[in-house]
Amino acid sequence: MSNRLFDAISPYLRSHADNPVAWYGWGVEPFVEARLRDVPVLVSIGYSTCHWCHVMARESFSDPELADYLNRHFVSIKVDREEHPEVDASYLAAAGAFVSGLGWPLNVFVTPDGQAFYAGTYFPPLPLPGHPSFRQVLEAVTDAWTTRRAEVTESASLVAEALAAAAQQGAGGSLPGPAALDRAAAELVALEDPRFGGFGDAPKFPAAPALGFLLGRAGTEAGAEAVSTEARALALRTLKRLGASPLRDPVEGGFFRYAVNRDWSDPHYERMLYDNAQLLDLYTQAWQLTGERWARTVAEGVAGFLTTVLRLPGGGFASAQDSESTVAGRRVEGVYYTLDEDARRQEEPPALDEKVLTGWNGLAIAALARAGFAFADPELTAAAALAADHLLDLHLRRDGSLVRASIAGRTSAAQATLEDFGMSALGLLEVALATGEVRYAAAARRLIDGTLGGTDAGTVSPAADTPDADADALDADAATAAPDTAGGMPFRAPDGPDPVLAGQGLALDVDPSEGAYPSGITATAEAANLLYLLTADDRYRTAAAAAMAGLAERALERPLAFGAALRLSSVLAGPVEQLVVVGPDVAASGTPSALIDAVRRRRSGLVASVTAGQAQAFADAGFELFRDRVAREDRPTAYLCRDFACRLPVTDPADLPLV
Repeated sequence: MSNRLFDAISPYLRSHADNPVAWYGWGVEPFVEARLRDVPVLVSIGYSTCHWCHVMARESFSDPELADYLNRHFVSIKVDREEHPEVDASYLAAAGAFVSGLGWPLNVFVTPDGQAFYAGTYFPPLPLPGHPSFRQVLEAVTDAWTTRRAEVTESASLVAEALAAAAQQGAGGSLPGPAALDRAAAELVALEDPRFGGFGDAPKFPAAPALGFLLGRAGTEAGAEAVSTEARALALRTLKRLGASPLRDPVEGGFFRYAVNRDWSDPHYERMLYDNAQLLDLYTQAWQLTGERWARTVAEGVAGFLTTVLRLPGGGFASAQDSESTVAGRRVEGVYYTLDEDARRQEEPPALDEKVLTGWNGLAIAALARAGFAFADPELTAAAALAADHLLDLHLRRDGSLVRASIAGRTSAAQATLEDFGMSALGLLEVALATGEVRYAAAARRLIDGTLGGTDAGTVSPAADTPDADADALDADAATAAPDTAGGMPFRAPDGPDPVLAGQGLALDVDPSEGAYPSGITATAEAANLLYLLTADDRYRTAAAAAMAGLAERALERPLAFGAALRLSSVLAGPVEQLVVVGPDVAASGTPSALIDAVRRRRSGLVASVTAGQAQAFADAGFELFRDRVAREDRPTAYLCRDFACRLPVTDPADLPLV
């Protein structure tokens, strides 16, 4: 019996194509088959660079006897969580009813109607103390299904009902005020590991969104001075320690996903696009803030990793690089990274997961565009623009819908999610600001307009403080958080939720979970707020504020899990500056502009550098911030505004206050 994964877009699925398990890909067909055969469904979720996913594949899914048992008693579905994040989020939420310490591989046993009744992560091939073998788990599930069916279906129904009820909670709310945000920052400060840096004990993750909140919180006038100063200091010392730790590859510059030990040693060696994109942004900001060489060195190293190792021939970026490689004839984890540059040339590097994910590429595009401007590096700006063009050419369909993923020019049937719209729009806007090309901003506006869908953005209460969050409720894993639906979020993926989950009544309306990178809600709200700053169209800011108000309660309760939402809430809670530098269409000389060089260090608010002709093109396209912006006396001219109230234009950098 053969499986059906040979032609999959996902390298993870294709890596299982030779298994004796009769795998299905995600879709309606396996559930129909399970209903006809009256057997339960195993939904096994992982991703290409997941170490324990590979281990379980070798130990269990390649075992002919175990596969035979699976094929006789189950219908088996293999899912790439990166290709189908909604499926992953839905089953993570359900799995939380059965197991703590969720991770991948995630193995969920469900009824033919898709309702979960048991779940676990890695199961060993042989029993260990306190851990049954995978065969024992399968036999126990089969026994329960055949002899205690009523109990199984009742349990599954109760879990589904609990998730549906949780999905209706938490609608509305208010933007957190300065005091509430300061309390969230203080909770993060209290979580710092004073010896090795980072948050908590082991395992250690970079926690880039939380660091972004702390780094940005220091720049808010409303924040209490002592909290803001310590928040910024924590973020900077953490970034400095990370840059010198085993979590960073000193040869190729990229960061590994996490470390097993408290001192950042023994990394899990997969290198993710989303981690490195966010860390590039943080080190760029750290350099803008401090001017210290360590920050620029690490930023340029990460940028080099993105543009050499992860960049694909078409201009897009691979989603990840594997932790395992073949060294000296043996497939091992991490050994490649112990070699110096010369020795690596003699070995085959770890494989790339060459899926181009729209959302994650948006994160990389935004980070490279900002770094290219800050460091006056046209190669980084060009790399961002090339990747943006790749998304516009291949991932944006003529009807305005998005492709979730592609590989080597082949596009996936997986439905684009809200994170794809928000993150790609943000990347396009940052490229527009870095290059002065209005077409990128216009494309981003169409994407965000599509997520609003003509619906009322709703109203949001003014900023208000909330009761103190319970420190015991801190949880770095927000994967099981229930979404807002009632009254709801102003942003929606235009194509709606995953159709299979929706047909089973199991779709998460909008998934709020963050953790390692921003949720689709937060990413879309950030892009919408940036559009507001460019267009003066208040519906964008209203929608962004409503979205963050809907996440406020969760974010304040678990700041380590909602750093991106807290950072954007902090921006929305205070005034934001807009800085436009307009240069002549033809430079008078080849001498760099001292004014432009000065604003490259500006780390807060919106910064754009355009020619006079580009400014006019932006204005003609409805981006009001650029209206009547000209280069005075054919010299670069800066316009500094706060919520569209602008100072007199200046041509001397000494007349421009820098933040």
